[in-house]
Amino acid sequence: MTLKIHIDDSAAPYEQVRAQIAEQAHAGELPVGYRLPTVRSLAESLGLAANTVAKAYRALETDGVIETRGRNGTFVAAAGPAAEREAAAAAQAYAERVVRLGLSEEQGAAAVREALRAAYRA
Repeated sequence: MTLKIHIDDSAAPYEQVRAQIAEQAHAGELPVGYRLPTVRSLAESLGLAANTVAKAYRALETDGVIETRGRNGTFVAAAGPAAEREAAAAAQAYAERVVRLGLSEEQGAAAVREALRAAYRA
């Protein structure tokens, strides 16, 4: 994730943060499930106050661009219809499980392909 704040810009810094994250999420540069930096970490890296970044994150969450999962962090949310969001959440959970099991990306993908083939044949 790359953000640049322009102090001489007419847009407020929080709005610049909000707009850039939203644009990157909608363009797919920040994929669904991408974990965003903490408010404090991002604020430090951009030279902004933590409250400025927190305000941007709150606006993004209100817009459905990101979601906060308590102490687990803040992530790019699934966009689109509810079914697509549910599928993205299930895929994210599956991917995390595959990693915990120590399987390769190809092994995980192969399992999904086989499960989809079986489900669509039924």
